[in-house]
Amino acid sequence: MSETASQPLTTVETAKKLGLLPEEFDRIKEILGRVPNFTELSIFSVMWSEHCSYKNSITWLKTLPKKGSKMLVEAGEENAGLVDIGDGLACAFKIESHNHPSALEPYQGAATGVGGINRDIFTMGARPIAQLNSLRFGNPDSQKTKWLMKGVVKGIGDYGNAFGIPTVGGEVYFDECYNQNPLVNAMSVGILEVGKMVSATSYGAGNPVFIVGSSTGKDGIHGATFASEDITEASSEKIPAVQVGDPFQEKLLLEASLEVITTGAVIGMQDMGAAGITCSTSEMSAKGKHGMEIHLDKVPTRQEGMLGWEILLSESQERMLIVVEKGREADVLAVFDKWDLNCVQIGTVTEGERLRYYMHGELVADVPAHDLVLGGGAPVYSREYAEPAYFQEYRKFSIDSIPVPDAEGLKKAAWHLIGHPNICSRQWVSDQYDSMVGTVNMSTNAPSDAAIVNIKGSDRALALTVDCNSRYVKSDPETGTAIAVAEAARNIVCSGAEPTAITNCLNFGNPYSPEVYWTFVGAIKGMGAACRKFDTPVTGGNVSFYNQSVFDSKVEPVFPTPTIGMVGLLTSKKHLMTLHFKHAGDLIYLVGRSRNDINSSEYLYSHLGVKGSPAPFLDLDEEARLHGLLLDLIYNGEVASVHDVSDGGLFISLFESARAGRLGFDISTDEEFRTDAFLFGESQSRAVVSVRPEMQEAFVEHLSASEVDFTFLGEVTDSPEMVVDGQNFGNLNEAVKVYDGVLAGKMA
Repeated sequence: MSETASQPLTTVETAKKLGLLPEEFDRIKEILGRVPNFTELSIFSVMWSEHCSYKNSITWLKTLPKKGSKMLVEAGEENAGLVDIGDGLACAFKIESHNHPSALEPYQGAATGVGGINRDIFTMGARPIAQLNSLRFGNPDSQKTKWLMKGVVKGIGDYGNAFGIPTVGGEVYFDECYNQNPLVNAMSVGILEVGKMVSATSYGAGNPVFIVGSSTGKDGIHGATFASEDITEASSEKIPAVQVGDPFQEKLLLEASLEVITTGAVIGMQDMGAAGITCSTSEMSAKGKHGMEIHLDKVPTRQEGMLGWEILLSESQERMLIVVEKGREADVLAVFDKWDLNCVQIGTVTEGERLRYYMHGELVADVPAHDLVLGGGAPVYSREYAEPAYFQEYRKFSIDSIPVPDAEGLKKAAWHLIGHPNICSRQWVSDQYDSMVGTVNMSTNAPSDAAIVNIKGSDRALALTVDCNSRYVKSDPETGTAIAVAEAARNIVCSGAEPTAITNCLNFGNPYSPEVYWTFVGAIKGMGAACRKFDTPVTGGNVSFYNQSVFDSKVEPVFPTPTIGMVGLLTSKKHLMTLHFKHAGDLIYLVGRSRNDINSSEYLYSHLGVKGSPAPFLDLDEEARLHGLLLDLIYNGEVASVHDVSDGGLFISLFESARAGRLGFDISTDEEFRTDAFLFGESQSRAVVSVRPEMQEAFVEHLSASEVDFTFLGEVTDSPEMVVDGQNFGNLNEAVKVYDGVLAGKMA
C-alpha cells in the first residue's frame, strides 16, 4: 500500500504494547489483507480496547432486559437511553465511569467525566437538567484518600457548577479495597420533545463532516487503552492520558449544538469521548453503513506538529462530530460562529464502509468501519469463571455466633452507625455542588428518598437515584446486585414515583481472572432478574473492568460495584412524598417483614468486625408487593412520611426521619426478633412510615387486607430524644451534630 509506505509496518510486539492480544493482531492482518501500519494498529487498539468494544462483557450484557412500554431507544442504539415521560416529552439518561483518570489526576479525571456524560445527553438533542454521581474511596483517614476525595469532589463541583446543571443526588462509600483505585461514576439526565432526537449516524455520500467545539491537543491520547488496564506504580507516567476539561466551552457547545439541531441541517451528531475522532467516525459510519474520507491536517489543533495518529486518538474534551446535509454548510457555520466555536469541515461521507484518513494529502490509514465497532467486527469473548473460595466461607456465617448485646451495647452500636462515614451526612460533599441552578430541584429543603426534579410546564416530575451497596455484591453478586436494583426502585417508590428504567455502571476487576468474572456474571444475572420483576429495562450504561491495583506484585481488586442509576416518573406533583416526620403524635409503623438477619450489615461489618457473611435477605416478589402497597398508601393520602430501611437498618431510618423534621421518636422493638437484628439488620423490602392519628384506621385496614407484614413501632415526639424500649438512646440534636460533622472533620 504505497500511500502508507512512510509509516513502518507493525509487529506483534507493537500490538502487545498497544494492549492487543496476539490473536487480535492476526485478526487485524486478516481484515486488512496485509500488515497494518502504526496509525491503523493504533485505531484498532483503541476501538478494540475493553473500554470501547466491551469484548469481555457484551455476551452477558445482551441477556439483560431492554424492552419496555416506555422505551423509545433500546440499549446500545444511541449515546444514551431514552424513555417516554408523557406530555410529549422524553427523558435521556446515562451513567458512566471515569475511574482510572480520577485515580491519577482526581480533579480533571472527575471533571471530564462530568463533561463527557453531559455531552452524551445533549448530542441526542436533549437539554441536561440534572446530574448525580456515585463515588467510592478508600480509608477516609488516609492522606491519599483525602487527596483523592477532595480532588474528585472539587472537579465534579467546579465543572458541573460552571456548566450550569444542578447536582441533585448521589452516594459516597468508603472501604479499603478502594485505597488505590477509587470509583467515580457520573450520571446525567436530560429532556427533549418526543420525535426530535438526533441520531449518532452518518449517511448520504457527499455530505460534509464537521468537527466542532474546542481545538484538539495531546491530552487523553490512548485514554481508552489506559482505562482497560490495571493501576500500577507506572500508571503515574500516563497522566497525559487524562483529559483536561473546560466547562465554559462545554456550555457554549451545549447551546450551539441544540441550536444547530433546530436548523434541520444535521444528519447525525456524536460526542468525541473515548478514542476521540477514531470512535465518532467509525461508530457513526458503521451505523449508517457508509464510509468517510477525513483530512486530519484540517482539524484545529492547539499544539504544533501533531502527528496523524495523535490527532485521531486524542480525547481532548468539548468536541463533537457532525454530519451535515450538503448545501446547508452555511447554516451550520453561522450557528457555531455565533457561539465563537470551531466549526471546520474535515471530510465527507462516502459510499461503502471504508474509513480513509489523510494527512497533508497522504493516506495514513484505510480501515473498514464495521470491523472496528461493538456490534460489528470487534472481538467478542466468553471468559471462564469460577466461584471464589471465600463465597462458601461467607455462607457459613451464623447469627448465633454473635452474642445479643445489652442495652448499653445497643446504644453503642447506634452511635457507631450515626458517626460512620458510610452512613453519616454527605453535606461536606453536597455543599460543594450547586443543587439549585436551573430551579428544578424539588427535594433540597424537603428531602425524599430519591431526588425530585421538576418538569417545567407539566404536573409531572422525575425521581432520580443511584444505588449500590458493593459489600452486598462482594458477599453474593447475584443477590447483592438484585438488591441494588430493588433499593433504587424502593427509593423511587418511597418518593411517590413509579420506577421506569435503569442505566448501569459496572465496575469490576480484571475480566481474565475467573473469580472476578464470576462476580460479573452473577451481577448480570441478579440485575436481569430484578429489572424484569420491576419492569425497569436497562437503557445502557458502561462497563469498567480492571478496577484493581497491582503494587509489589499484589493484586487488589475493588469490591464488585454494579452501580444502578434509575429514573422514575412522578405522574402528579401532589403525590410527592418526603421522608421526614411531620408532627408530634404521629404514629410510626414499619411496613415489611422483619427478620433475624444481620448479614453484611454495617453493624456486623464495621462495628463487630465480621467481614465475611452472606448478603442480606431479599425476595423479589415480596419487594414488588411492598412497592405496590406503598404507592397505594401515598396516592390515598394515608401516610405522612415514607423512608426506606437500608444501610444501618431500622434505627438509622428512624434517626434520619427524625433528623429531617427535628422531632424525636419513642418506639418499641418486636420481641419475636433479636433486638440488634430488629434495629440494625439490613434485610430488604421494608420502609418506615408515619401516619396521622385520624388516618390510622384506614391505614391499618388497608395493610390488613394486603399481603405485606406491618408492625406498630410507636410515635413521633416533640422531645428531642430517641427512645427505644423505654431506654433513651440519646439526644437527637447531639446525634445530628455527630452525623453532620463526620466528613467535614475528616477532610479538615
